[in-house]
Order: sequence, then structure tokens, then C-alpha cells
Amino acid sequence: MTAPLSHDHPLHRLFRGLTEHTFLAELGIGDPSLVGYVSDLLVRFVPSGNVWRVRDRQGRVLTEVVTMLAEAEASEDDDRRRDCYRHVGDFTLFWTGVFPESLGAGQTSARLVEYQRQGKRSYLLASTFEGEAAPVLRRLSVEFELCAFGLSRVRKEWERLEPPPGTSARLIA
Repeated sequence: MTAPLSHDHPLHRLFRGLTEHTFLAELGIGDPSLVGYVSDLLVRFVPSGNVWRVRDRQGRVLTEVVTMLAEAEASEDDDRRRDCYRHVGDFTLFWTGVFPESLGAGQTSARLVEYQRQGKRSYLLASTFEGEAAPVLRRLSVEFELCAFGLSRVRKEWERLEPPPGTSARLIA
């Protein structure tokens, strides 16, 4: 796992502001724990190593949802299972909300539906383990599609902030 960005990093403020505004103004969601979780997810995934942080027992990076789920289900350690399920929820929410076009030409709608199904299920499974994040994980399971839509709107907002193509400065590379 790549080191997280410090809490005083400007991307925390940027993503929190964009997420709060979008979720409240466009979706009517003002729940600080849900909005905070989603904005923190965006910040956590800025270092791309965190997107691909789940590894198998041999240390190989797992890039497919099915192998991440298999890793969770094969684990005898509850913390490891919870972490894998939570990551699958985060991973699928990120891709369906922020970059759905990356799910593959010609297969996008079927893959999108499968990602949504696995994300909802994974958040629900992660929420069954003890912990303070359980309520927000349950809510993400129930409102997965709405949160993915919210993330797509957050992406549109950050794209509006970026300089025009052909300039050297980029907000998010």
C-alpha cells in the first residue's frame, strides 16, 4: 500500500468540498459520515498503488474483483476478510462512479451491473464485522448506485476546474 496523503494535503479539502457540495446540492445527501467516507476514498485512491493494494498470499497484486473476493473468502482472519470486502466495495464504487468507461468497450453495461452487485454485497459483508465504520458501509451497500452517480458528478466538477487541454498544469494526473 502506498503511503496515504497527509490530512493537510490540499486534495483533502478539494475532494471534501466537491463531494459535500455535489452530494447535498444534487443528491440531497448531507450525511457527514457518508460524504466523508466517499471523499476520503477519492483521496486514498490518488496514489494508484492504493487502488491495487490487495495482494494474495504470495504477494502478487490482485487486479480482478473475483480474485479479491476469493482472497477474502479464503482468509481465516476476520480483519483480513473485512479489509478485502471493504476494498472490493471501494474499488467497485470508484470504478463505477469515477471511471465507468474503463470497464471495457462493448461490455460496459454488463460489467457495470456486476461491479455494482459485487460492490453492494462487499460493503454489506464488510459491515457485518464489528467496527465503527459498519453503519456507513451498510449505507454504501444500500445506496451504492446513488453514491456512484454522485461520484460521477464529482468527477464532472473537478474536470471543470482543470485547465484546457494542451496546457501544462493538470489538477489530477
